[in-house]
Amino acid sequence: MKYARLWAAAAAVMMMFSGYSCGKDEMTSSDVTDSAVTEADETTTKNDDPKKSDSSDTDKKDDDDKTTTTKADGKSDSKTTTTKADGKSDSKTTTTTKAGEKKSDTTTTAKSSNSSGGSSSNNNSPQGGSGNEGGSGEEAKEYTAEITLGGSPKVNGSGVTVSGSVVTITSGGDYLFTGSVDNGQIRVNTGASEEKVTVVLNGVNITNSGAPAIFIEEAKRCTIKPKDGSVNYVSSDVEKKGVQDTGTIFSNDTIRLKGNGELNITATASHGINADDDVIIESGTYNIDSRKSGIIANDDVTINDGSLNVKGGTNGIKSKGTININGGYTVVSGGTKEEKSSLYSGSTFSYTGGYLYAAGNKVSVPTHTDIPYIVADIGETVGAGSSVELFLNGNSVITMNPHNDFRCVMMLSPEVSSGSSFGISVNGESREFTVSGKENSFSLK
Repeated sequence: MKYARLWAAAAAVMMMFSGYSCGKDEMTSSDVTDSAVTEADETTTKNDDPKKSDSSDTDKKDDDDKTTTTKADGKSDSKTTTTKADGKSDSKTTTTTKAGEKKSDTTTTAKSSNSSGGSSSNNNSPQGGSGNEGGSGEEAKEYTAEITLGGSPKVNGSGVTVSGSVVTITSGGDYLFTGSVDNGQIRVNTGASEEKVTVVLNGVNITNSGAPAIFIEEAKRCTIKPKDGSVNYVSSDVEKKGVQDTGTIFSNDTIRLKGNGELNITATASHGINADDDVIIESGTYNIDSRKSGIIANDDVTINDGSLNVKGGTNGIKSKGTININGGYTVVSGGTKEEKSSLYSGSTFSYTGGYLYAAGNKVSVPTHTDIPYIVADIGETVGAGSSVELFLNGNSVITMNPHNDFRCVMMLSPEVSSGSSFGISVNGESREFTVSGKENSFSLK
């Protein structure tokens, strides 16, 4: 009897322990054994949540900046550290480790507290820190220098000199500019160096009454880049100096513009963008309002992508050499005098793609194109601010209100083909035509 009672007690104890596995996710016998072995070292979550934490003491110090998720049978000991930008970043890092793996697959998304685009600083950077060049999914960008504009500009990094409110870039590299300044200037002069210079604008506002707001004095390879998500303003009312015209942005060499931010250019006395060599638009949004030409180049103007809204005075876009339209979306008006044009090319004009809508007194037409172009001669001058609407195959594609008097309109679109129906309405009076071949010049009178 004594042995019977002992056997009964043992059976009861076994039944009690077997009850702890009820309600769990399905497990094999080896899983039960592993769980029992590691139970003293690991924290088990609630029955309906198979996740558990395996963070070290070092990880806990960074809990405000990251979240680590590990599957139930994972054994990750990975660590990810996110450095805040000026203590105001709301950046978040998520690390996910698959079961049985030690390496982590990390995706970092950083957001700046700066509404104009901002930058995330890396305190370990030896040359001016780093910024997130474009938001989610893009790697942090290290800058040669970060400059805050003002009456007394602040510089963190190398490769620049400061004289009053003028900041001069003297060597190749990437330079990040923020802040506002009156009668200030960004100048680039790297001598005969072939080093590439990138001027990144992150929420700047530069005015100058006697010189260009941005002056590329000498640089073989210079790019102006409105930082992703930022809105920037540059303006100047400088007039002709000596033997050359200036502008709000003036370059003695080729200038390239790219980025996914916005740049607003105002020239109350001269050109918006002026280059002795080429002007190349790669990407970005540019709004130009100028007394003279919105964009003017001595050699070539090329638009590969981006969005442009140009309000020119003497001309909208002018190249003394060639024009190449390969992409992008451009709306341009210009030509305050009868001999001036909304779009002017002194040599060949190549069109391969993109959208361009122009209104002015005159316009240069493509000399090389596989896509039909359309020019509509209204036959009389129409007053500034009048409404002109363009149609393709019965669908409205754009409504323009040119800021200057105009008498002709040009439409370039990859959707135009021989046989397409083109319509135009000026102040409510409409006409319709049929596209035939590559050259299409329609007269409304």
